[in-house]
Amino acid sequence: MLHQIKVDQHEPQAEEMAAAIEQCIHCGFCLPTCPTYSVLGEEMDSPRGRIFLMKEVLEGNMEVEEAAPFIDCCVGCDACVTSCPSGVRYDELIVPYRAHAEERLERDWRDRLLRRLIAETLPYPRRFRVAARLGRLARPLRRLAPGRAGAMLDLLPATLPEARPLPELQPAEGQRRARVALLAGCAQQVLAPEINSATLRVLARNGVEVVVPREQGCCGALDLHGGRSARAKAHARRNFGAFPDDVDAVVTNAAGCGSGMREYGLLFKGSDEEAQARELAERTVDVSVFLDALGLKPPPPLSEPLELAYQDACHLAHAQGVRSAPRALLDAIPNVNLLEPDDWQLCCGSAGTYNIEKPDVAEELGRRKAEALLATGAEAVATGNVGCLTQIEAHLRALDRELPVMHTLQVLDRAYERDRAASR
Repeated sequence: MLHQIKVDQHEPQAEEMAAAIEQCIHCGFCLPTCPTYSVLGEEMDSPRGRIFLMKEVLEGNMEVEEAAPFIDCCVGCDACVTSCPSGVRYDELIVPYRAHAEERLERDWRDRLLRRLIAETLPYPRRFRVAARLGRLARPLRRLAPGRAGAMLDLLPATLPEARPLPELQPAEGQRRARVALLAGCAQQVLAPEINSATLRVLARNGVEVVVPREQGCCGALDLHGGRSARAKAHARRNFGAFPDDVDAVVTNAAGCGSGMREYGLLFKGSDEEAQARELAERTVDVSVFLDALGLKPPPPLSEPLELAYQDACHLAHAQGVRSAPRALLDAIPNVNLLEPDDWQLCCGSAGTYNIEKPDVAEELGRRKAEALLATGAEAVATGNVGCLTQIEAHLRALDRELPVMHTLQVLDRAYERDRAASR
C-alpha cells in the first residue's frame, strides 16, 4: 500500500499515512474515546472505521465522495492517538488525507460558501470583529436561522469585548529569567482578548520578557485541519520570519494554535521549506509547559476557596500530550481545589469550527461536557483553549447554569492580582 500511495497519489506525507494505516489492528480501544462514535454509534464514525475508509480511497478502491461524510464528521481531537495501544498516529493520517480529499471533492455550494466564509474571516481579527458585530445584530432573528447559521449566532458571547492592542514588548518584572515571543492568535483577540493580557502579566510576573511581533499572522490551524493546505502554508510562511531567533521559545496560549504550529514539519514535508518549518515547530510550546518548566513564582492565596474544574483541551491533552503542566500551575495557587470531570478525554465539540460545520453532533457533545463539569460541583471552569471556552460557555448558558469559564493563565493572573493590588 505504501508503494501505491507514493506512486499513484504522489503524496509527500505518504509514509506517515501508510504507517498509520498499517499499524491499526482494529482492536477497538479507540471507540470509547471517540466523541463522534459516542454520539452516533456507527463503525464508520469511529477512528478504525475511518482508517479503513481512507485506506480504501488511497488504494483506489473507493471514491473520495463515498468516504467524505464520515471523514468530515471526525472532530480531529486526536483522543484515539492517546488511547491507541499500537501507537497509531491517526493525526498524521487525517490531516494529509483531508488535504488529499479536498483537492478532489466537489462540495455542495452551501459547504463551499461556509468554508469560504470561515477561511476569509476567522484568521483575520478585524474582519472577524466586523462579522461578530453583524452577528450580534442578527441575534433577535435567531429562530429564523436554523442549522449552521443558528449555531454561529449561539456561539457569540452576550457582549463583544473591546479590542485590546498588545504591546510589542512586555518587560519582565524584576530580574529577567527568560525571553519569549507570543503568538497572539486570531479569533481569541476578538472573543477573549483578556487571555492575552493575562498571559503577558503572568509571564512578566515570573520574570519573562515577552515579544509580540507585529509581523505575525494566523497560525493556519483552521485551514490545515480543514484540508486547505495551500492556505495553511501561506499563513505559516508569514510566521517563519516573524518570530525572532533571540527568544527561548515561541509560546502559545491556544491549544489549537499550538498544535497547528507543531504540525508545520508535516505540512511542509518534502519541500525546500521543511527545515525552516520544523525549526519553528520545535521552538513552539504551550505557555503552561513553559511556565511549569521555568518554575512558577508562588502565587498568593485566593481570598476565598475556589472549587475549580479543569477541562482538558483536546489539542493540548491529545495532540500535544500536555496534561500535567496546567494542573501543576493551578495546584500551585493556595485555596484552589482542582476538580476532574468524568470522561475528560471526550471532546467538548468545539474542535476549531466543527461546532459550526456539524452543529447537531457538536451540540450533543457540548451539552454532555457542560453537564460533566457541573456534576463536579465546581464554582468555575479552567481550560487552555479559546474554542473550548466559547463552547462550554454557550452550553452552560443553554442549561441556565452559567459559571465563570477562564483560561488557565487568567486564573493565575487573578491570584497574582492580590500582590499587584497590595503594592499600589
